[in-house]
Amino acid sequence: MPGRRGFWILLLSLFAVLYLGSDGVELLVEWTWFSMQGYADLFRTIVLTEIAVGLCVGAVIFIFLYANLAWALRQIGDPGRFIPPEVAATPLGQMLTGRNIRRIALFGSLAIGGLTGVATASDWDVLLLFIYGAEFGQTDPVFGRDAGFFVFTLPLWERVQSLLWVLGLISTVGAGLIYLLRMQGEQAVPFQGSVRSLILTGFGRPERTHIAVLGAYMLIVIAFGSYLDRFAELYRPGGLFTGPGYADINGTIPVFALKIAAALVSAALLLYALPAKRYKLVIGIVGLLALVWIGGNGYSAVLQRFVVLPNEANKEAPYLVNHIQATNQAYDLHRVRERSLDGEAKLTRADIDRNYSTINNIRLWDHEPLLDTFSQIQEIRTYYDFVSVDNDRYVLDGELRQTMLSPREMQSDSLPSRTWVNERLIFTHGYGVALGPVNRVNEQGLPELFVKNIPPSTDYPELAVTRPEIYYGEVVDDYVFVKTDQKEFDYPEGDQNIFSTYEGQGGVEIGGFWQRLLFAIYLRDVKILLADDFSDETRVLLFRDVERRVNMIAPFFRYDRDPYMVIHDGGLYWILDGYTTTSRYPYAEVAEGIGNYMRNPVKVVVNAYDGDVRFYLVDDSDPIVKAYGAMFPGMIRPITDLDPGLRKHLRHPVDYFSVQAFMFATYHMLDPGTFYNKEDQWEVPIVDQKPMEPYYTVMKLPGEEKEEFILMLPFTPRLKDNLAAWMVARSDGEHYGQLVVYRFPKQKLIFGPRQMAARINQNAEVSQQITLWDQSGSNVVRGTLLVIPIETSLIYIQPLYLKAEDGRIPELKRVIVGYENEIAMGLDLEDALGQIFTDGPRPALAEARTISGTATRPIGQAKSSQLGLTGQALAAYQTMERASRDGDWSRFGDALNRLGALLQELERAQP
Repeated sequence: MPGRRGFWILLLSLFAVLYLGSDGVELLVEWTWFSMQGYADLFRTIVLTEIAVGLCVGAVIFIFLYANLAWALRQIGDPGRFIPPEVAATPLGQMLTGRNIRRIALFGSLAIGGLTGVATASDWDVLLLFIYGAEFGQTDPVFGRDAGFFVFTLPLWERVQSLLWVLGLISTVGAGLIYLLRMQGEQAVPFQGSVRSLILTGFGRPERTHIAVLGAYMLIVIAFGSYLDRFAELYRPGGLFTGPGYADINGTIPVFALKIAAALVSAALLLYALPAKRYKLVIGIVGLLALVWIGGNGYSAVLQRFVVLPNEANKEAPYLVNHIQATNQAYDLHRVRERSLDGEAKLTRADIDRNYSTINNIRLWDHEPLLDTFSQIQEIRTYYDFVSVDNDRYVLDGELRQTMLSPREMQSDSLPSRTWVNERLIFTHGYGVALGPVNRVNEQGLPELFVKNIPPSTDYPELAVTRPEIYYGEVVDDYVFVKTDQKEFDYPEGDQNIFSTYEGQGGVEIGGFWQRLLFAIYLRDVKILLADDFSDETRVLLFRDVERRVNMIAPFFRYDRDPYMVIHDGGLYWILDGYTTTSRYPYAEVAEGIGNYMRNPVKVVVNAYDGDVRFYLVDDSDPIVKAYGAMFPGMIRPITDLDPGLRKHLRHPVDYFSVQAFMFATYHMLDPGTFYNKEDQWEVPIVDQKPMEPYYTVMKLPGEEKEEFILMLPFTPRLKDNLAAWMVARSDGEHYGQLVVYRFPKQKLIFGPRQMAARINQNAEVSQQITLWDQSGSNVVRGTLLVIPIETSLIYIQPLYLKAEDGRIPELKRVIVGYENEIAMGLDLEDALGQIFTDGPRPALAEARTISGTATRPIGQAKSSQLGLTGQALAAYQTMERASRDGDWSRFGDALNRLGALLQELERAQP
């Protein structure tokens, strides 16, 4: 027996050492990593708060629970004598002596306290937000409390109430089991007769008093919970809207006051009745509580059914006003600027010319076709991968140009030889980017690139990349080692490979034996100890996925799903958008998966070479980010500290805009009657059985003087297909974050995206061409249908891509333009526009650039701009001029033949 006991003690001790040792290693490594990133104070604050919360909660739980168990054990004397004989005869029963039972109570209380402390330590932010939280400046209309009370104060009190309830329940059950143990032992035949007779004979006055105190304690906790539940009604989703309506204000919330009174009165009566053996009074207490709880809930249901529903619009009107105002505040929609468009103006050639920059920045390359193309023409090697395309803008040759950029990242899974040395020491980073305009292709229908190849080459100084290595990205997350004796693969050059050594300061030094041992344990990689290529300067790069990296530092923010890369000053930088959210804003509508409040106050910049992470504040009006700023001084820098060159690339994020647009589609209706009847509700258009997604573009907004980078989404009326409005988020300069909605008059029909898509499908020329391609064995890929505002009108643009049945490279073959009742399909955008807008002289067009000898054509410019054969002849002649300058003699010959044919037709047309 002693040998077996010693074995289990040794095994448990070994498990405890290993467990604590693993946690200790993780804590030490993360402390080192946070220190290297410059966030040691943040890590220290979080860890110390977790320890403080865990210790305090654990100590309170342990003291309260053990005090109650010890008191109960003291009342019954030696608990071992109450063990039933049949149990006492077993080996386990022989161990259940009075002393051991008291030890079980002690260590059980300690274990429950410790586990509860560990579980609640993760609520460190609840405590710190309670301490540092500030006011929102918005008062709820029911209790008159600032919204900050619901977001910062109430969560802590709810956690306290939950802990007090669990503590009382465990203590009551534990004490009750001890008293039942004595009653079991004192009965000749266990539990003979009724439970009532057993309690009457088995419980003495001290036991009844103890149980009465615990029962009263739990009733007080219930009263406290009901008091807090009153406030929770303000953000609880209901049937018609979030927050309390007529039945809640006049039924549910007053009933909570009745519940509080009933619980407190019941607690006082219980303290008298149970010790005095007034069991009928105890039964009366139970009946009273049941009556109040069941009857109170029923009263609210009766109000809703017989008072509210017959006249719901009028009864709920004042509460709908609260709900609408709060929702607009919660999603920053109260600052939306609304402008009206008459929809009467007709677009002309002159309008197209005045909006040349808008036309020249229309996105004709969708993300998926462009990724497929990049994968075929720019991956260079199989172990490189393009996983995302980012929309951005650059000023090139004095012109604002929208671009699409994709980083060339290292995909270690695709290495031809996946050895530990290759994956950890040699193939450590991606290299460079592919970047091109959104609207240019070459003669093969492939995208023109402003930045391409390895090493990166470009004709634009603004896009020069002098530090192309990508150690931190979207697909790399495995750790690698740099500054080793093994040279790193940099990039391929012909049949040879170019190697380099990391020159940055990223990572954690592991040159010494103890550091290597520490990381070998942490990473569970014994090869770290055995490697011969490590030197005193060797560093390990951890958490290389930029989203995970940022989450490691600041897990209290939510982050946009689309980090995007920026070229600046020769380097590559990731920009992420950080959100603050809560589900406790009074009366605000809930966005699924988000909560009922959302802001985008933080921009995060990550250096792709050394992993440096910096947080910048772009919205200092958000109380939640203010609280975290006070929590961690110096972590969030003012936006003025961000390099102006990078600041120009900030953009309103898609995820945030999508939530705002979804909410505004309903909550632009400020009148409660209109809102109740959903008379003017909008929705995001459905095209090809899926809702349209917001898209970036460069355009000149109506009434503005110059083009800017915006995020846009159209709206249609609910259950209808005509266009009702379009919403934009501005991103440039002083207008950053500004939301503008342009409304069309309700009495005028403006074709919506779904209607235009149907018209395109019905167009004979379009359907004939698609059918021809399909019959030839090619796959036609329809691009995104874009709504492009020009002046106060709209045009629709849809690109068509062609992909061989067994090929992966899509080619841009046609562009479709729709305007009012007209549909045109051209070889490119200028061709299609020229078929519709034919009045007026041809505009002065920017010339196509020749990149590395590859002729390109601008597809964002007008091609045929005069009515009849004369305009077509002029267009053919200008095509010849451009082809001659580009050295594209094939295109020159085609244009010459076309010009000759047109001149012959002109001659025949002469009277």
